[in-house]
Amino acid sequence: MSGDLLTLSGVHTHIGAYHILHGVDLSVPRGKLTMLLGRNGAGKTTTLRTIMGLWRASQGRITFDGKDITALPTPQIAGLNIAYVPENMGIFADLTVKENMLLAARGAKRVEQIDGERLKWIFQLFPAVEKFWNHPAGKLSGGQKQMLAVSRAIVEKRELLIVDEPSKGLAPAIINNMIEAFGELKRSGVTILLVEQNINFAKRLGDTVAVMDNGQVVHSGLMKDLAEDEELQHRLLGLAI
Repeated sequence: MSGDLLTLSGVHTHIGAYHILHGVDLSVPRGKLTMLLGRNGAGKTTTLRTIMGLWRASQGRITFDGKDITALPTPQIAGLNIAYVPENMGIFADLTVKENMLLAARGAKRVEQIDGERLKWIFQLFPAVEKFWNHPAGKLSGGQKQMLAVSRAIVEKRELLIVDEPSKGLAPAIINNMIEAFGELKRSGVTILLVEQNINFAKRLGDTVAVMDNGQVVHSGLMKDLAEDEELQHRLLGLAI
């Protein structure tokens, strides 16, 4: 199947008295990596949390694979094979890496029931996950925690992977490893929606891009077109890629 896997149409989100999203229109093409860019406070994280039902859309429609998910509770949204890696990663610090992975593998009650081939593939993407398999997750470095967070999200096959700033605070070498891993995930056919502030990360990985400002999508198109247009970059982001 082709076309858009996820669409947001006129989505508004209120958090308490604050009106954060002001009619977001966003399309995420099936099998592609879509970058969601914008200055701090533009509404990117709120958009991801609204997709996942963690914050409820007060107006508009969210559609996943042709199904209206706007009013679904978060567990049902996750049950549609949508994985979400929040900015804070959500690692269970007191559990081992292995226990964190087992919790995410909904089809397994014991580690031995996790798909062995898939686990081997994840270890190839993120060797640190295998290296620290029996270590408490809270003892990992920031980069290792981020690798674990993404690994948990893909321990079972997903239709859509949503990740909020995977390179934040990471050393350049770890960022390069993360870029390679997301490139491999793209080649595996998973659809990815990625919020990112690292422009090199966006340029190297993005197929399509949407730029947010003041709670709205103000630009959408091909990532390569934005990467080649310095005037558009300055106008939308205040910088040059």
